[in-house]
Amino acid sequence: MKRRSLLLGAATLTLSQLAAGCDSKPILKIRSLKNGIPAQLASKFSRELQPSPILQVTQEAQFKELFALLQQWKRMPAAKNQADLVMLGDYWLTLAIRQKLIKPIDPAKFDNWSQLPERWQKFVRRNDDGKLDAKGQVWAAPYRWGSTVIAYRTDKFKALGWTPTDWSDLWKPELRDRISLPDSAREVIGLTLKKLGKSYNTQQLDRVPNLKKELTNLHAQVKLYSSDAYLQPLVLGDTWLAVGSSGDLLPLLQTQKDIALVIPVSGTALWTDLWVEPASTKAVSLASKWIDFCLQPQIAPQLSLLAKASSPIITGMKPEDLPADIRANPVLLPPAKILAASDFLLPLGEAGIQQYRSLWQEIRQVVISNPLASE
Repeated sequence: MKRRSLLLGAATLTLSQLAAGCDSKPILKIRSLKNGIPAQLASKFSRELQPSPILQVTQEAQFKELFALLQQWKRMPAAKNQADLVMLGDYWLTLAIRQKLIKPIDPAKFDNWSQLPERWQKFVRRNDDGKLDAKGQVWAAPYRWGSTVIAYRTDKFKALGWTPTDWSDLWKPELRDRISLPDSAREVIGLTLKKLGKSYNTQQLDRVPNLKKELTNLHAQVKLYSSDAYLQPLVLGDTWLAVGSSGDLLPLLQTQKDIALVIPVSGTALWTDLWVEPASTKAVSLASKWIDFCLQPQIAPQLSLLAKASSPIITGMKPEDLPADIRANPVLLPPAKILAASDFLLPLGEAGIQQYRSLWQEIRQVVISNPLASE
């Protein structure tokens, strides 16, 4: 579920017919996370525009590889492998702005920008230090989003006579040594803060009553910490409950009938994948057309179902305008009350990061070698 270092595969895909005589066609070069762009939507985009463009999508294994490409292109602005658009996870946005790897985008170029719920519009408006700023520039276009969810074995919980609904259920004694949690201080401390009625973005952790005690008790419940190898233990029944990304877990439901998902009623962490324009590239009109295409209300439901991640557009649409498969899926479309109680993970600053890191080390009694674990 570690969206910030998601392990997938790598591939290059050209979503158009590269036949003879197409040299004059416009080309849009995109760098994406693997499986980030459903082929059906890419084909629809190419069919609807005239002249029909060639959409070249090169897929990378992890967001950190996409970020590294942005860094490479800043050093080598004439590199032949440059893309017009890059998919970036929300965690990387602040760093990309601070390092001047991307350039602001003009929302006036998009007919459908107003379809974006205000929350997502505010999230991508930042100052030059990458911090939220209502007077800042827009640095990215929200594409899709998901959340941290609870997955559980229905067969195991049937014997218990209850099913999980909120973070507090993770502390129940019958789940001792049956749980897997993300190997992430930000996620684990965050869900504990939610249990205590606080935000995932809480700082000054030493002022939160009972936080250390609650984390210690939760640690005693955990069988393993993993952000990218937690699915198999759940499938095998070695764990009965796992906390992970909806992006990982929704596809799992297609093959695993004994696994169910729930979004905690007190709220959860939200992640968002974004489109950004590399600072080293010239503006390409096709890039704006692709972003605007993804923001169309008629495209958003298809994107949500095909990508197993929600378009932010659907949260502002009327339920009757959405397919039944979305209306009936509270992970793709959480109740408004739960969504309102959920948090984007915002930059903490150095002092905040150190607080999370220090508490994480104390609870787990480990030395954190990966600085991203505190995020």
